[in-house]
Amino acid sequence: MSLHTPNRVSPPRRTDADVLVLGAGFAGLTAARELAQRGLSVRVLEARDRIGGRTWYADGLGRGLEFGGTWVHWTQPYVWAELARYGIGTVPSPAPAVAHWWEAGAPRSGDPDELLGLLDEPNRRLTADARRVFPTPFQPLEQRELVESTDQETIADRIATLDLPAAERALLETFWTLNVNGSINEAAYTQALRWVALTNGDWAVNFEACASYKVDGGTGRLAQAIAEDSDAEFRFGAVVEGIEHDEGSVSVYTDDGDVHTARTAIVTFPLAALSPIRVTPELPRAMRQAATEGQAGLGTKVWFRLEGVSEPFVAFGEKHWPLNFFQGEYPDGDGIIVIGFGPDAGAIDPTDARAIEAVIGRLIPGARVSAVAAHDWVADPFAGETWPMHRPGYLTRALPEFHAGAGRLRFAGADYAHGWGGFIDGAIESGLIEARRILAEHARSGIRLLAASA
Repeated sequence: MSLHTPNRVSPPRRTDADVLVLGAGFAGLTAARELAQRGLSVRVLEARDRIGGRTWYADGLGRGLEFGGTWVHWTQPYVWAELARYGIGTVPSPAPAVAHWWEAGAPRSGDPDELLGLLDEPNRRLTADARRVFPTPFQPLEQRELVESTDQETIADRIATLDLPAAERALLETFWTLNVNGSINEAAYTQALRWVALTNGDWAVNFEACASYKVDGGTGRLAQAIAEDSDAEFRFGAVVEGIEHDEGSVSVYTDDGDVHTARTAIVTFPLAALSPIRVTPELPRAMRQAATEGQAGLGTKVWFRLEGVSEPFVAFGEKHWPLNFFQGEYPDGDGIIVIGFGPDAGAIDPTDARAIEAVIGRLIPGARVSAVAAHDWVADPFAGETWPMHRPGYLTRALPEFHAGAGRLRFAGADYAHGWGGFIDGAIESGLIEARRILAEHARSGIRLLAASA
């Protein structure tokens, strides 16, 4: 079956595999490959008609665009290893020739280094404790008492303690609103520290990791390479409605009437997409609460063509703007294709060229937007969020529970990563960890694998 063709609806039937993988994003693809290559029978149930999850490389504005997760970096060891495994390189986003930002109620323009200079000292102060709180950031709870003492703070709470001039405070707040892709009043301060700890405590390297290098050929190229390196079975259009699990097996019910059973299942749904699934017996309280609350990343991402501007640029608006960050990515004749981010998916219609034009026109007077392309991840029932940004308390209350699993259920994905939570790297890492854990369990129990007995 093609990895991009949905399955046809078939009569109800009971089917079996050693492991069910729920979701074909990078976590699910990695786990499926690892398990299938070691001889387990694996069935991947994916609600969409494609692989990739919250990454999606597709045609738009006359070229290939990343509508979801995009950037990778050599400080991210798991995705970097996968790129090396499949001989896939990276391409840089263009270095900006000019920076625009909002200051004291008016637009300013200058050299990008000037903008970075304005952000430098405030960010150093904000993230000074990153390595102290997370000395080994791939083991985020190593200093549990220290993490717990910080985990109830929001990013906005900590910024409020810094004695900063008004202009520097506003720029720092909008910078972290970009990183959260949501409100800094809802995002955990520990998530900011955790991110920066992963780049050795250097906020500028972290910013580079977030928005500088893309997968050559798009994220879909890497996802396809992983999928094709496995004998796992893929079922597309398989919308999970319920999960039942006991000490010996897991049964997954899909909306086409099928029941899929296995000894173990790996759930890779984002928190917001996990919440409506009926799970019996129910998940532990900390998991349920986290799924109900969801992540803070509830913003928007939009691509558009800007006319009359051809030089790459970077631009920051204010934190409350419907789009507060722009990056000119692809010069295109006498225009440029721009990516924009905003903190509230409900604040702007990402397909409304005039609405986008009104926002960027505050920073670049006379800006004219001629075409737009976007996907609303928050409205997407299989996502419900953009990239995961933890809420206060999630790291110490819920994440250990997801790492432990519930009965025969395991959890993997960017929402549950040990290290790069919110990134492709974290999804791959968690898929690998849970696959190895299941392989170890099978080895200890001496279970005869279905694949070997077929």
